[in-house]
Amino acid sequence: MQIQPILAALRQHKAGTVLIALQIALTLAIVCNALFIIHQRVAHLSEPSGIDEADLFVIDNQWANAPSPQAIDAQMQADLAALRGLPGVRDATASNSYPLRGGGWDDFIMMTPEQVQKTTDATVYFGDAHFLDALGVKLIAGRNFRPDEVTPLLPQHHATSPVVIVTRALADKLYPDGSALGKSFYTEGTTPTTIIGIVERLQRSEVDTWSVPYAYQALIWPRRLDGSFGTYYVVRAKPGELAAAMREAPKALYAQNRMRIIDPKDGVLSFAQVRHHAYDSDRGTAILMGIICAVLLVITGAGIVGLTSFWVGQRRKQIGIRRALGATRHDILRYFQTENLLIAGGGVVVGAMLAVGLNLWMMRQLASDRMPLPYVLAGVVVLLLLGQGAVLVPALRASRVSPVEATRTV
Repeated sequence: MQIQPILAALRQHKAGTVLIALQIALTLAIVCNALFIIHQRVAHLSEPSGIDEADLFVIDNQWANAPSPQAIDAQMQADLAALRGLPGVRDATASNSYPLRGGGWDDFIMMTPEQVQKTTDATVYFGDAHFLDALGVKLIAGRNFRPDEVTPLLPQHHATSPVVIVTRALADKLYPDGSALGKSFYTEGTTPTTIIGIVERLQRSEVDTWSVPYAYQALIWPRRLDGSFGTYYVVRAKPGELAAAMREAPKALYAQNRMRIIDPKDGVLSFAQVRHHAYDSDRGTAILMGIICAVLLVITGAGIVGLTSFWVGQRRKQIGIRRALGATRHDILRYFQTENLLIAGGGVVVGAMLAVGLNLWMMRQLASDRMPLPYVLAGVVVLLLLGQGAVLVPALRASRVSPVEATRTV
């Protein structure tokens, strides 16, 4: 196949050639970055939490009156005893937050009391000696809290405790050169806190983009939150008893004290529901990006079909002459495929540069990650195949032009 006659024909249709090449370039740039975003979002919503999600549920308990901190503390102890006494419940704990809640409490961590800039950031959970078992978190070093170390958090108190349990991600961040067990850090004031335990993994309460640099960095203070605004009860059911435990738990709490509010709609959530709510944004973004990719590819394919069909109609005389001079149907088909390959090739070269440029812009403006090169290469292959597929129907139609019919038009 000689390329020169094809290039000469394209020069006679500069506007159409440039427009379709630009359409291919823009489609490639957007589709590559959209696919990269989809992959990131899907990977994000599939991240493990480090807890026994299959058997967990959460109760959002609000106090109906304004009891004193002492009364709240006593009521929470009674509530936990009632929950742990249910036949379908393995363990229960009270906390200020839980993984994937979609908001919570973070502490800035410093290595010295004089430090001005934070070393890192960690989400904060309050928990008692039942916290690890209730959530199904695996302790990999050190020990759990002793009951005497767990104290109520009164208004005049700091959350900081002399002891703390941290995740492995946080321990490695603070002490990358060795074990963090027994070592200290600072969060508030000049009082150090000592790491007595390290858990394998515990997802943060916040999973938005800003928290990605602090993924899995969490700490557990041995505290009970006695605020009048309520608390979360995290309950771990026995295997196969989740539904029954979710039905019985609110009844047990109201039997303890009816002066509380548990929203009948979302006051009791299984962890499957918690995970679904936590990643609504990621799921929506992935679906939207998928729709955009599909629409762009369809529009680009339709554009190639329309333009090639138009050119075939314009060149019937030329095609007929070629057929009369001995060109086979395969020659005509290959001509239009080669022509499309040249246009698409120019488009993907420009599109690859646009894709990288768009990714660099998103890195600066949206704190996106760098897009790996395979996404661009995959996009190039997809657009070239799309072009060949789209041009096939009008090219086959052109190849069916008979020499006799064509010569009648000369």
